[in-house]
Amino acid sequence: MLLASMILPEMSVNRPLMLRRTQRPTAPAAKGSAVPAASPWRNRRKARSDRGIKRDAVIRAAARAFNTRGFHNTTLDDIASALEVTKPTLYYYVQNKEQLLFECFRAGLEPIRTAIVEARQGALPARTRLCAVLLRYAQAIASEFGWCMVRAEDQDLSAAMQRHVKALKSEIDQSIRRLIREGLADGSIGDCDPKMTAFALAGALNWIAHWYRDDQSLSAAQVAEKFVALFENGLRPRTG
Repeated sequence: MLLASMILPEMSVNRPLMLRRTQRPTAPAAKGSAVPAASPWRNRRKARSDRGIKRDAVIRAAARAFNTRGFHNTTLDDIASALEVTKPTLYYYVQNKEQLLFECFRAGLEPIRTAIVEARQGALPARTRLCAVLLRYAQAIASEFGWCMVRAEDQDLSAAMQRHVKALKSEIDQSIRRLIREGLADGSIGDCDPKMTAFALAGALNWIAHWYRDDQSLSAAQVAEKFVALFENGLRPRTG
């Protein structure tokens, strides 16, 4: 996907958007993430038997832990403790920590993929549809899944999971390029190289995961809107 490492699977030696950041095992948690969401296991009346709600809670708790401590410094015990359950409880929802990282990656990607489907079906100018996708992309990167989206491929995933990650990244990358080409064709996007433009957009968006914390003055949605406004102005055709 346009995701730092996330969407540039074809670039090997010259991978300009492969944003590498060191893990933050000793960094304090962001103010917003210091207070975890309420565990669904506390609600005995409603969520007790809702496997979907609980599985989502496990994945989100894992994403917050990976973002705070890094993947290798996070244990299943840490995630279980955040949810106020025992470690064996987690195995009802995932097989291991590796699968949790993979599911965090997929959860972050899903709204972007949905936006791409919507963009294909729309009749608006391609630049408008592209910006809608980029907005969803930026919001995902600024979410608790951002770290996992940018760094999943760097971690110890199985060969099968790595292939799946690369396939999803490539799918999103190609979709972004397609929208850029459509914008060139309908005149809504100025002259540019679709491949390099996609890489540039990806690099800028992926970097959000390196500096954004949810206790900052701007919300994730506001950050996304400001980034996309800059992109839209840069993509406009020039006159004169």
